Amino acid sequence: GWSRPALPENSAASARFYWRIPSHFASSYGDKGGEGPHIRNQAVLSVHVWRQTWPIDAIGMTSTANGAGKPERASLERLVRHFEQPAFIDKDPISIPHGFDDPRDREVIGVYAALLAWGRRETVLKKMADLCERMRFRPYAFVRAFDADRDAGRLSGFRHRTFQPEDLFWFTRNLGLLLRRHDTMEELFARGLSPSAEHVGPAIQGFSDAVLAAHPDTPARLRKHLARPATGSACKRLNMYLRWMVRPGPVDMGLWTRIAPRQLMLPLDVHSGREARRRGMLARRSDDWKACVELTENCRRLCPEDPARYDFAFFGPGAYGPPDFG
Repeated sequence: GWSRPALPENSAASARFYWRIPSHFASSYGDKGGEGPHIRNQAVLSVHVWRQTWPIDAIGMTSTANGAGKPERASLERLVRHFEQPAFIDKDPISIPHGFDDPRDREVIGVYAALLAWGRRETVLKKMADLCERMRFRPYAFVRAFDADRDAGRLSGFRHRTFQPEDLFWFTRNLGLLLRRHDTMEELFARGLSPSAEHVGPAIQGFSDAVLAAHPDTPARLRKHLARPATGSACKRLNMYLRWMVRPGPVDMGLWTRIAPRQLMLPLDVHSGREARRRGMLARRSDDWKACVELTENCRRLCPEDPARYDFAFFGPGAYGPPDFG
């Protein structure tokens, strides 16, 4: 599992959480290594990127029957080893939940980071830094206790591309209602998923349906921000969120136990879809739910217990270009 570094000696022993600022926040909160702004609980803010080595055997590799697919698998594994590194965290939206120590904060701010993860990464990270501040750096407590009359003003004016203040208000209000009933994000996703289920499609559908139905006045426009397999969407961002929560490190966080890595789906977008087709792992032309199922099934043949590991192999080269292995 993920072994977090010990808190520095100058951190407050009573702090409920320890928020490490990735380097892209440094300009907002002072020089690297220094203390950040005054926040509740006097938690120390500092910059840190974890550096750990994870042996590939520890992640559950298996071989395919009769050696089929071994050359392609070897190539994909090499890419996974290249891109699944702690250095990946700093400039990716996953750095946002990594910045919190309390698992409840991680899973709540993580779903916001995933849902807003489109467009330029620099912009996404700045928007998420703003949102963390609006939530007083206590996302779980803020969302769970959200009161429309008291707290709406803290969200006013926040927007990211097509995600408008109205969308943020209603998503937060409805998620707060659900957290008061079910307590954790893991429960919200896992309650509709059988341990024997083939994949997380029902969990994603159940979560989105629950948020949309949590309050009778929820506007229809919120639907476009909550992907559902029933609409044919690839559900890229929610699949990515589940990868973050379920898989172990060094990049993903492995917080949840009620969903198994074998049930995860590949987060399919234009980058990963292009790379998967180039490698002959995906035939379907559209980046939709059926394509997501097809790609995941092909990856499951290579690694039945952890098919989503290959997201690093498909997304990395598509987004950053192929690495030079010399």
